[in-house]
Amino acid sequence: MNIKLAIIDDNSFLIKAIREKLSFFEDIQIKFSALNGAELLTKLDANHNLDVLLMDIEMPILNGIEATAIIKQKYPQIKVIMLTAFDNDENIFNAIKAGADGYLLKEVNPTDLHQGIIETLNGGAAMNPSIALKTLKLLRNPIDFDAKTEEEEIKLSTREIEVLEQLSKGLNYNQIADNLILSPSTVRKHIENIYTKLQVHNKLEAIQKAKSNKLI
Repeated sequence: MNIKLAIIDDNSFLIKAIREKLSFFEDIQIKFSALNGAELLTKLDANHNLDVLLMDIEMPILNGIEATAIIKQKYPQIKVIMLTAFDNDENIFNAIKAGADGYLLKEVNPTDLHQGIIETLNGGAAMNPSIALKTLKLLRNPIDFDAKTEEEEIKLSTREIEVLEQLSKGLNYNQIADNLILSPSTVRKHIENIYTKLQVHNKLEAIQKAKSNKLI
């Protein structure tokens, strides 16, 4: 079996790491990679002869959850596995709601990643054990994320507010890292925390919500 696959992630180093993990398996053929959902859709318009997409969640322009919802409408035959550093309930819920076929964490080892791809293509759902457990809990005790009250006080740390202010100026992770004397991975972690606290999925939503709550 020859599995045609694409990797979507805004971090080129992580794309390379995923390529290396999959290089052990002769049945995997990586057709292309994309840095965000919008770039992916453009490439799919040119060629959607793919079996599986490995999709990050937090990406600029069009995030993984938004892209998954569009892909499942336009190309329902393509399997989408979320491959992300996030395992919070809201991301899992929104990914499944958007039509994701699986949900794996980026720390997954090569064998489990390959097995997850095979399982998903065979009609299963690739999931880390911790994700599967969270999914079961969400099914047993559904949370209405949309109904969370806007009045809940949002508390961001001083550093998170600094990162958000830089983000609102249109700066990328590396520029923010240079300006605040941080590593890009630390900036990414701060942005992950900001998205979680603000209950948003992308940069634009984060900036808008922060402004409406007078955080920046």
